[in-house]
Amino acid sequence: MKHPIPDHNPMRGQYAPAPASPRHFALSITNGVATVTLNRPDRKNPLTFDSYAELRDWFNGLQRATDVKAVVLTGAGGNFCSGGDVHEIIGPLTTMTMPELLAFTRMTGALVAAMRACPQPIVAAIDGVCAGAGAMMALASDLRLGTPRTSTAFLFTRVGLAGADMGACALLPRVIGQGRASELLFTGRSMKADEGLAWGFFNALHEPDALPEAALKLAASLAEGPTFAHGMTKTMLHQEWAMTLDQAIEAEAQAQAICMQTQDFRRAYEAFAAKQRPAFEGD
Repeated sequence: MKHPIPDHNPMRGQYAPAPASPRHFALSITNGVATVTLNRPDRKNPLTFDSYAELRDWFNGLQRATDVKAVVLTGAGGNFCSGGDVHEIIGPLTTMTMPELLAFTRMTGALVAAMRACPQPIVAAIDGVCAGAGAMMALASDLRLGTPRTSTAFLFTRVGLAGADMGACALLPRVIGQGRASELLFTGRSMKADEGLAWGFFNALHEPDALPEAALKLAASLAEGPTFAHGMTKTMLHQEWAMTLDQAIEAEAQAQAICMQTQDFRRAYEAFAAKQRPAFEGD
């Protein structure tokens, strides 16, 4: 007996546009590039309980989004982010019970996890102050552009906390090295822009007025690329931290074989044969 073929796509609803109209940050989406702007410039863009949660949920939603191919993360008013709001977060934390504190620290870590798990490359455009949780959001991004006046501080020890916060002890040594990361996490001192560039934290430095355009240009070039393959690259960069070399080589063999089945791979070959530039579509 033949079973009737369903007249609907069983995957319908699994993918959707990125969540729109956030309350606690500014958002614009143009030509596949989403610009997320932390938007409390009068306080150097600190985070609150609500903004942590909304950013976490928005980045989680990118795993199903069809309209976002790359992300620019930035701050308004000449600063990136000053970390958790002293009055709206730090003060209340001193009165919470242990279960409440653990719920909060898990939520902040979940923001970093969501940024690392979304398939879209994230370009952080970092000007001015970049501290605490702001420094962790910058670190969780895939590419970082700064300015000569950018000051980055993982200042958790300055407020009596461990330098181990939101994944700092896992992420920072992999970006700048164990010794340099240890210094910044133990002392909480600010990393100057030229140090960050020399150490590999920043991919490039731009003058403040040129930073937004540089970040958008980089993100746009990624959005125009083979976005399925970009997502695979990000996944492998993340997963291979916990692999042996043999496991990594095998995982990359499988990943590349999957990418070879995409239409973008065929488009690239046909464009090369025709001496044209490939037009990738992400499938």
